[in-house]
Amino acid sequence: MRDLLFLCHRLPYPPNKGEKIRSYHALQYLRQHFRIHLGTFLDSDDDDAYAQHLAGLCASSCFVRMPPHWARLSGLSALLRDEALSLPYFRHAVLQRWVDKTLEERHISTCLAYSGPMAQYLPCGTSHGPLWRVLDLVDVDSEKWHSYADNKPWPLSGLYRREGRLLLEFERKAAAEFDRVLLVSPAEAELFKRRAPESADKVDYYCNGVDSGYFSPQQLHPSPFGAARAIVFTGAMDYEPNIDAVSWFAERVMPTLLSQHKDLEFHIVGSRPATQVRDLLRLPGIQVSGTVPDVRPYLQHAALVVAPLRVARGVQNKVLEAMAMQKIVIASPQALEGISVTPATEVICADGGAEFISAACRQLHAPDTRMGAAARQRILADYRWEHNLQRLGRMLGVETHLLDTLAEMERAP
Repeated sequence: MRDLLFLCHRLPYPPNKGEKIRSYHALQYLRQHFRIHLGTFLDSDDDDAYAQHLAGLCASSCFVRMPPHWARLSGLSALLRDEALSLPYFRHAVLQRWVDKTLEERHISTCLAYSGPMAQYLPCGTSHGPLWRVLDLVDVDSEKWHSYADNKPWPLSGLYRREGRLLLEFERKAAAEFDRVLLVSPAEAELFKRRAPESADKVDYYCNGVDSGYFSPQQLHPSPFGAARAIVFTGAMDYEPNIDAVSWFAERVMPTLLSQHKDLEFHIVGSRPATQVRDLLRLPGIQVSGTVPDVRPYLQHAALVVAPLRVARGVQNKVLEAMAMQKIVIASPQALEGISVTPATEVICADGGAEFISAACRQLHAPDTRMGAAARQRILADYRWEHNLQRLGRMLGVETHLLDTLAEMERAP
C-alpha cells in the first residue's frame, strides 16, 4: 500500500458541516487505498477528542491548534504582505516542518491538498523525486468573496473585493503548479476554467454524496416540534451566507406565511448561531435551536425544508440531505447551483420573496409527496459517495496502483 500526504484546513471530523463532510468521506475512501499521513488544524475545544479518533485511522498525523487571536495577527500580516487573508491564517511553521519531514522520511510521492490555502505547504518535489500533487479547491472561493462584496456596504465591500482578487491570483498560481485541480461540481469546474484558462486542461471535479442509509425516511424519529407545523433550515449558523439566508427568510417571507398559517414556525437548526441569528427570536414564529445531536428528526418532521441562500458556491449539502430524507425542498437558484436536479419535479426553485411565499403556501395547503420521492431517487442515482469518490481515486492513481498490484499477484509463484 502506498503513502499519501493529505492536508486539510479543518479537522475532517465529525462530518457535520459542508467542508468536513467532503473531507471526511474522502479520508474514509482513501484510507482503503493508501497509508494516510494527515496534517490539519484544530480550532475548537471539541477537536482534541476528535483528533484522537482520526489519529487512529492514519499512519501518522499532525494536529496544529490555532493560537488565540490568530485571525487578527494573520490578518495584519496579510495586509502588510498584500496577500489574501486566508493564506497566513492557515500558514504555520509547525505544520510546514512536519510536512517537510514526512515527505522525506516516508518517501511520499502523492499528495492531496484540501482547500486552496493548503497548497502553500507542498513543494514540487523532494530529494526522492517529483511529487504528484492534487488540489481539491472544492469551490471557487475567490468568487464567493466577490459575491460578498456585491452585498456589503463600504468599507467591507472594498475589503471583500480585495480578498477575492488576491485569492484568485493565488488559486491561479496554485493551479498552474499542481498536477490536477478538483472542484465540487461540473458547474464549479467550468467556472474555474473561465477564471484560470491557462490551467483548464488540469481542472476536473468529483461530486459530493449523501449517506442515504443514514439520511433515510425509513428510520423513524420523535418529532421535536410539538403541535406546530415547521419550516426548517439547517446549516452552520456562524457562516455569513446562512446568516443572511435565515435573516432574509424570517423578515421577508415568514410574516406573510404566518398571516395565512397561524400554527407555522420557522426552525433554524445549526451550530453556533450568531448574534444576528439569535436576535431573530424577537420575531413571531421563529425558533433557533443551536447545536443539535441529530438533524434528522428536524428534517423528517418538517412540513418544508428551505434553502433561501443569496450567496452560495459549490454544492449545498443541506439540500442533498433534505432530498435524501424525501422532503419537499424550496431553494433559491444560488442554492441549487452545482446540483443535478429537475426543478418542479424533484425540488422547487424560488427566486425572491414572492416566489418563496407562493411555493410555500401551495405546498403547505396541498403537499406534493411525489416530489419528495423523486428527490430521494435522484440522490440514490447521482449522489452516492462510494461512486463519486472513484473520480478522486483516479486522479490519485488508485486504478493504476490496483492494476500494478494485480499484475504482481499474477507474476507471483
